Amino acid sequence: MSFFINNTNPNRPGPINGNPLNGICDKVLIETTKVFDACVSQTTETGIILPVTSFNPANPAQPLTYISAQNQIGADVVVSDIVVDRLEQTPNYANVTMTITIPLTVTYRDANGVIGTGSSSITVNKSTVLFVPQPSFSPVDIKANAVFSSTIGSLTAENTFTVTGCLQIVIKVTAVVDLLVPSYGYPVIPPCQACQNCNACAGVGDLPLYPTAISNRFTGNNI
Repeated sequence: MSFFINNTNPNRPGPINGNPLNGICDKVLIETTKVFDACVSQTTETGIILPVTSFNPANPAQPLTYISAQNQIGADVVVSDIVVDRLEQTPNYANVTMTITIPLTVTYRDANGVIGTGSSSITVNKSTVLFVPQPSFSPVDIKANAVFSSTIGSLTAENTFTVTGCLQIVIKVTAVVDLLVPSYGYPVIPPCQACQNCNACAGVGDLPLYPTAISNRFTGNNI
């Protein structure tokens, strides 16, 4: 059993049936990342030069034939040189500029027909107008993620391809905040399987899954 397998308990995540106000039992203060603004762009980039290093297998037979380039698995997109230039007439908005570097894995076929991979990267400058809250105790953060995908390219120098590809960028204005939200309370976590040796869990299985937080309102006289 899980949240979504053979589970009809109403205290579980999923679609809401009926009045969404039914079951709300408290207001919960949570620490979370709030997104104040975001935008997405998709462009076709041409003439991108990709020098390739770290060949696998090593020492491929020249010349190389380009196959594709994709984001390098496990490598983070690097965002640097962020500048927030607030607009004079509308100070809650700003022109946000940044440099985005995307590590890539380039796939090729060498002169012997052996398919291999190498490392490269693409660096782009991005500028956009976004809502940026005024400075506060909780700092505002500008984040970006990007995906580059290409299947069009050719060898233009030794170990260097010139390619055309699709670039998608998502930029977000965020801050870590304490947020008050309505809550249906704790979920009911279903068991993964029946207990095989309940005696081994004596004294442990009786503990509540979540802490209880029931308190009377403080009046100054009940200490």
